[in-house]
Amino acid sequence: MKRFKTISTTFIIVIAIIFGCNVYYLVSLYDSIRANLEREVMTAMADADIDDMWERADRANRVAASARQAYIENGDSVMESHGSVSGVKDDDGNFVTTATNKEGKTTVNKKPLRRDRSYTNQMVNDMSQQMHQNMDPYVDFNLTIMDSVLLERLADRNIYPDFVAVEVTDSDGNIYRGNIHVPKNASGCDVFSLCFNPQADMYYRAYMTPLTRHILSQMLGVIITVFLLMTAFALAFWYLFHTVSKMRTIEEMKDDFVSNMTHELKTPIAIAYSANDALLNYDTDNDPQKKVTYLNIANKQLKRLGELVENILAMSMERRKTMKLKPESILLRPLVEEIAAAQRMRVEKEIVINVNMDDDVSVEADKTHLGNVLNNLIDNAIKYSGDSVTITVSNNNGTISVKDNGIGIPAKSIPFLFNKFYRVPHGNRQDVRGYGIGLYYVRSILDKMGWDIEVRSKEGEGSVFTIKYGSNEK
Repeated sequence: MKRFKTISTTFIIVIAIIFGCNVYYLVSLYDSIRANLEREVMTAMADADIDDMWERADRANRVAASARQAYIENGDSVMESHGSVSGVKDDDGNFVTTATNKEGKTTVNKKPLRRDRSYTNQMVNDMSQQMHQNMDPYVDFNLTIMDSVLLERLADRNIYPDFVAVEVTDSDGNIYRGNIHVPKNASGCDVFSLCFNPQADMYYRAYMTPLTRHILSQMLGVIITVFLLMTAFALAFWYLFHTVSKMRTIEEMKDDFVSNMTHELKTPIAIAYSANDALLNYDTDNDPQKKVTYLNIANKQLKRLGELVENILAMSMERRKTMKLKPESILLRPLVEEIAAAQRMRVEKEIVINVNMDDDVSVEADKTHLGNVLNNLIDNAIKYSGDSVTITVSNNNGTISVKDNGIGIPAKSIPFLFNKFYRVPHGNRQDVRGYGIGLYYVRSILDKMGWDIEVRSKEGEGSVFTIKYGSNEK
């Protein structure tokens, strides 16, 4: 058992380490996926910003065209003025952008190309910023369109939030353009900010469903697999531990059984041997009463040995499933009266056995084994009682009950009464000897006959064992 404890402790430690490693790698995987998703969201916001500018430019062109047509219709002359943005990479590796506004003013901006970004991405980013500088003062934002475009760009990357709401703010969070779709309590949302016009200190701030749910959906297969594996490990270990503990309990009960059995066998043998020795070595011819006493003692002890051996053989046969029952029609009252008469002959205490049965009640059962069952129940009632005991055996509505006024059974012991080798603890009492197979034999025989048994007991008041045979009554 000590070796098992060492192995089980090592096994638990190994499982704990494996579980810890799994948790660590799952957290690392989560962080990696989240970082990638956050980059995807920022890229989607940048793409959505460009799409939005195209929409704003188209909207501005339509407004300008309508205004120009109105001027023409009124006979006014119109001077064309267009803003433009261009960009080029110079020989020194800088990205140079030029922007011309509608008034004809040209602005030149030179930035060194970043090594962590492609030339194309930086060109698009810087040109979009220049376009914002030229467009934002003249063309207002339509955040409903921005919301819709951003949803589309996120869907292109297999990201499907329940909602997206974009507002325009500065770096301090002050709102330039609000969005009615932004929740009043945004604490449960993921927030992303994109600076689209650094010179004007203007940002897109996007609120969306937390990415955690999306990440967990991607990790669901891994999480379920890890959970199932850990559950399987835990259940396997629990089953192993439970089995070993049960085996240990059985082993302890077997040791107790052997100890009690040794005593049970030695005691009647020793008593019978002493009685026989007295008959052989002492002059009993002149004392017939003493001779009868010694013979009765020897006979009683041999009978006790026979009952013990019979119970052990019956238990062994039941375990090997070789026991064969021979059912027959049995009148209950004569059988119970015979058992009661034999039990009343015991002289160690005052015994009263009442038989409350009709004379014509019969059952279909194996007479020998049914007699052993009833004898075990009455014998237990006698053993587990005080200086005197009153036992009532009765029959009613398909049941046989054995009631006594003995010491009773603790409530915690009742569920285990019919387990093999189990004995009810009774403190320091040494006058009651047993080996824990009597009630196991009772339950085994009744199960084989298709009958049932239940127990009611209260400490200090006695017990009632009720056998239910149901439709077998005639």
